[in-house]
Amino acid sequence: MNLTNKTAIVTGGGRGIGLGITQRLLKAGASVLVAQRQPLPSVLQENDNVIGLQVDLLEHQAGESIVQKALEQWQGVDILVNNAGIMFECELEDMTEADWDRMMALNVRTPAFVAKALVPHMRDRNASIVNIGSIEGIAANPQHIAYSTAKSAIHGMTKALAVDLGRYGIRCNSVAPGWIDSDLSRAYIESQPDPTAAHDGLLALHPVGRLGTPEDIGSLVAFLCSDESLFITGQVMVVDGGRTAKLPLSF
Repeated sequence: MNLTNKTAIVTGGGRGIGLGITQRLLKAGASVLVAQRQPLPSVLQENDNVIGLQVDLLEHQAGESIVQKALEQWQGVDILVNNAGIMFECELEDMTEADWDRMMALNVRTPAFVAKALVPHMRDRNASIVNIGSIEGIAANPQHIAYSTAKSAIHGMTKALAVDLGRYGIRCNSVAPGWIDSDLSRAYIESQPDPTAAHDGLLALHPVGRLGTPEDIGSLVAFLCSDESLFITGQVMVVDGGRTAKLPLSF
C-alpha cells in the first residue's frame, strides 16, 4: 500500500492495536497525528512524520482540539482511525449508570464526534474513516454487556457514516479484531488461575494456530485507507484468525 503524502489521525495510536496501526500507516508513507491522553511512546517520538497530541478523548471538545492541531500541520486530513476505547467486565446487576455512560462516551460518542469535527476537512480527498470495532460487536463474551453493546454500535455507525458521507468522497469501514496479542491481553491471560492452560485454550479456538498481532490489524487498516480500496465502504471486516468461523465442540 502506498500512503505517501496522506495525512492520518489515529486515536489511541500509541499502544497496543493503535500502535500497530500507526506504525503500519507510517511504513506506507503517511504522516500521522496520534491523539491520546498519554505522551507518545519512545518508539514514535523520534519519527519526524509523527505528531503527538495529548488530549482527553472523553472531553466534549476533543474533536475540535484534534482539528486545530491537524490544521496547524496540514491542509486537510485523508485518514481517520477511531481506535481509542475501553473495556471492562461486569455483571449487569453490578453495573452502575456511570460505568455504562463512560463506556458509551469513549467507545461510541467520541468516534462519532471526532468524525463530525474532521469531516469538513476530509471532503473531496478520497478520504477514509476506519472504526475499530470487535468480534464482540457480533457475539459476546461473559460479563461484556456494555462492551459488546458499544462495539455493535460502532458497526452500525460505520454503515450509517458510509451512507451519509459517500457523497463527499469519504469512505467508512470498520475492522473487527479477535484476540490480539498485546501487553493488556497477556496480562489478562497471566491473571488466570492456570495461564498456560488459558493460552493453550485460546490457541485452540483459532484455525490459523496463533493469536493475532497489532500488525495484523494495521495491515488491513492501511489497505482500507489506500486508493486500492476505493470501492469498499460500509463494511465490517473481521480479523480473527478464523475464530468466529469455527463451530465449537463439547469434546
